[in-house]
Amino acid sequence: MKFSAALFFGLSAIAFVSCQKAAENIKDRFGANAPADQVVEHFIAKGAHSSDKNSYRPVNTTEMKFVVRFDSSAIYQTVTPDNQLDINKLYGFADNNQEHHLNSARIGWRWYNNSLQLFAYVYNNGVEKDKLITAVPLGQDINCSLKVSGNQYIITANGVQVTMERTATTETAVGYQLYPYFGGDEVAPQDIRIRIKDL
Repeated sequence: MKFSAALFFGLSAIAFVSCQKAAENIKDRFGANAPADQVVEHFIAKGAHSSDKNSYRPVNTTEMKFVVRFDSSAIYQTVTPDNQLDINKLYGFADNNQEHHLNSARIGWRWYNNSLQLFAYVYNNGVEKDKLITAVPLGQDINCSLKVSGNQYIITANGVQVTMERTATTETAVGYQLYPYFGGDEVAPQDIRIRIKDL
């Protein structure tokens, strides 16, 4: 009995230390102040469009704020050269209690001209429009937000702000969460990892 108790407490201590070290490693990679349980690594497998984290989550908000970090897996080359211009999707929400190809707001991204570019990417009544926000560095925390303000979306990344038209009539953004998605026309040419922390 003494041996079993000692073994149990010994294994518990090892497990605790291992978990603590894992949490510290996540913090080191994503920022010293980021709680480990709030950092989610979204994994898009080679040959796929969607992230492995893609569960339904309702949204009713005036502002969605998050921190994102891209690593070198975001450097890619499309099979068809023209598809390099396609905008991948990062994070956002469906709006107006409708499907996201009708009304939504997201931040998009692409690797183009040797830089990672972020875009405002919205649908209004089924019509897609996008606008370049800024290029951002790999391996650093990028603060982002999507804000609803009457007939506008105010979309910010790394301190740069753009506005886009909003035709949705709900007072707040009412819909569901939209997650990382590769494409465009093509699937991911390699495994892609994107770390996101909701604020």
